[in-house]
Amino acid sequence: MKKELSDISETEINEFYKTISKNVKEARSAIKMSQLELSLKLGIKSIAFYSNCENLRYKKHFNLEHIYKISKALDVDICELIKKPPNNSHTINPKI
Repeated sequence: MKKELSDISETEINEFYKTISKNVKEARSAIKMSQLELSLKLGIKSIAFYSNCENLRYKKHFNLEHIYKISKALDVDICELIKKPPNNSHTINPKI
């Protein structure tokens, strides 16, 4: 039976946000870039806002524009930022 989009739970959406946040943090850390450096590259003036998105605090999360810009700033395929890794193993490699 096909699942309707309206049947997607809030928990499933939150897991999606969590996956993106983990992938962004991993990709950023892999090239030893600070949150401040990345937030400034993205044009986000508030490090607190960026940090809240990366750590999913106060129900903040990255939007599509953020994800696109992050992929460009970190030189990773955008698909790598939204992809759920198999067996919860995270390994994101910058494009070479």
